[in-house]
Amino acid sequence: MDDLEPIRFDTKIAVLLHEDLEPWQALNVTAFLISGIASADPELIGEPYEDADGQTYLPLIRQPVVVLSGDSERLTTTHGKLLARGMAIAVYTRDMFATGNDRDNRAAVRKVATADLDLVGIAVRGARNAVDKSFKGAALHR
Repeated sequence: MDDLEPIRFDTKIAVLLHEDLEPWQALNVTAFLISGIASADPELIGEPYEDADGQTYLPLIRQPVVVLSGDSERLTTTHGKLLARGMAIAVYTRDMFATGNDRDNRAAVRKVATADLDLVGIAVRGARNAVDKSFKGAALHR
């Protein structure tokens, strides 16, 4: 394989954020959601980086992440489509902004029924076609 040949991915990573989030919230939610995606598959993490002086840096996710936005209805609809397809999803609910640790975050999600989750962010990595169909109608985040 030629090292200059374009790299194609048969999977896609997508994040859908609620359109009403403050910029700091959108960045925070995205970071949390992507940590869930990265933890689900160790092969998703690339090799460490190194600059021309030999200084090394931590490895990053191997493939691009598309970040989209939508309203509550779009988040609920997309969440339902992902669940119906049996896809593993990372979620962030509005209640999690009031917590300060993983234990309380998990408790905030656990106390609410699936249909009643106040979603402000979801993320998934899956087959490109399934991700595209699930996120259809969501706009690129600005």
